Amino acid sequence: MNVVRAYWAASERCDWRTAAHEPSRQSALAVAQMTDDVTRLLRDAYDRRVEARAVRPPPAWETVERDFFLARLQRERATTSLLELGAATGSDAAFFTAHGFEVVCVDLSPRMVEHCRARGLVAHVMDVTDLRFPPDSFGAVYAMNCLVHVRKAQLRGTLEQISRILRPDGLFYVGLYGGREFEGVAEEDDCEPKRFFCHHRDEDLCAAVDEFFHLESFRRIPHGWSGLHFQSLILRKAASAVRAGGRQR
Repeated sequence: MNVVRAYWAASERCDWRTAAHEPSRQSALAVAQMTDDVTRLLRDAYDRRVEARAVRPPPAWETVERDFFLARLQRERATTSLLELGAATGSDAAFFTAHGFEVVCVDLSPRMVEHCRARGLVAHVMDVTDLRFPPDSFGAVYAMNCLVHVRKAQLRGTLEQISRILRPDGLFYVGLYGGREFEGVAEEDDCEPKRFFCHHRDEDLCAAVDEFFHLESFRRIPHGWSGLHFQSLILRKAASAVRAGGRQR
């Protein structure tokens, strides 16, 4: 059992509802350690997949999704700056760059970032849960199958950070596999080390994003695996967004 599986098994044996009311240094350290281990193993898994990802053509439905968001951005003509979260080898970033956007890529994997830079893209090694950009830095954010690796306990903070760096009235595309509840290492994953995933029911995901964004579009795409479907959302940051968190309308 690798270290992430070990920590996840320990968390299932723990009464975390009690821990929430009686926080202890030991439980806090265990959660922090698990988060660090998830990050380390995800980085390792994607570092090992650079060559394979670089030559793998994207599935047709993914390019349809990318084109759908591009058309939306072009129709509004409101921005040329775009941040891609989890850019991998930069194929989508190169696509948006070819269509006139000033793209910044971030990825957890240093080797993925090296590949992006080799393509002439601006890229940074960065965790999506710790986006180190000034407020209102980008007119659009694009995240294809990236937030699926964010722990439930970190989702709200991650969405808040994305809202912070997105300009008022900016658009945010997020796509991830979901439709049912799951959080842990996917045993059927073909990566080594096997990756951590977090899946959400449609209604729970929509409720989570509603705190920081207006839902412009939600589509279920039947191209998931392990009984999942793909959740495609286009979100808008309200022009009157409240920076300190909380609802915005």
